[in-house]
Order: sequence, then structure tokens, then C-alpha cells
Amino acid sequence: MSSQQNPAPDTAEAAAPAAPRPRRLTYAAALAALEGTALLAGGLWVLVLGLTGAPDDRQQAVTLGITLVVLALLPLLAARGLLLRRGWSRGPAVITQVMALPVAYNLLRADSMAIPAGIALAVVAVATLVLLVNGETTRALGIKGPGRSE
Repeated sequence: MSSQQNPAPDTAEAAAPAAPRPRRLTYAAALAALEGTALLAGGLWVLVLGLTGAPDDRQQAVTLGITLVVLALLPLLAARGLLLRRGWSRGPAVITQVMALPVAYNLLRADSMAIPAGIALAVVAVATLVLLVNGETTRALGIKGPGRSE
């Protein structure tokens, strides 16, 4: 093989081991994975009940279950990307949290057992957003701010 196919690492940066993943990034990934797992479990639950139970509208129940399962992929993929320190993963993780806030608000306005779920969802979404926009997390993901081309 030629030297063009297998370039030798000649920089100090290539030889240096990668810095450890910041705890904030790990926590953000864990919270995103928790949300994705909850969406997946809820989607499968609705799907199974729609197929085996007697819902008012079977087609609507199955559609909702499939939609929740597909939506669970976004935070799960984002969590994996955050753990692997991929810069692209912060966008889907932030989008998931922003989408969770109106859901939490609606759960908080309910007069039922949904209120504790709304509180939990709001706390997780806000905590994850704070972790994702933290400077240490941003640097670990290699995200540069506007005008910082260095």
C-alpha cells in the first residue's frame, strides 16, 4: 500500500489520546435515552392495546403506537451520538427537548394522574437543555460558535 492510502500520524494531536467525555455530556445522553425509551415503551404499549384490546378506533390506536415508536428513534439516535461525541447529535437532542416542553405543559394542565408525568417530563426536558447548551458539552462535541473558524 502506498503512503497516500495509509498516512502516518505525524501530528501531536493524532498521537494524543482523546480527552474523557464530560459528565454533563454523559448525563445529557442518559436523559435523552430515557426519553427515547419511554416513548418506545409507550408506543409499543399503545400498539399492543390497539391490536389486542377493544379501542374505540383500532386504526387510530395502531397509528398512534407506530408514530410513537418512530418518534422514539430521534432521542435514541441523539443519545447514541452524544455518547460517541458526534457534533450532529446535539441538534436532534435539543429538538426533542423543545418538543417535550409543550407536551409537559399540557400534561400539567390535566386534572388527572398525568400531572406527575408532566412534572417529570418538564424537569427532564429543562435539565437536558441546560446540559446540552453548556460550554463544556459544546466543546466536547467540537461545536464552534458563530464566527469561530479556528
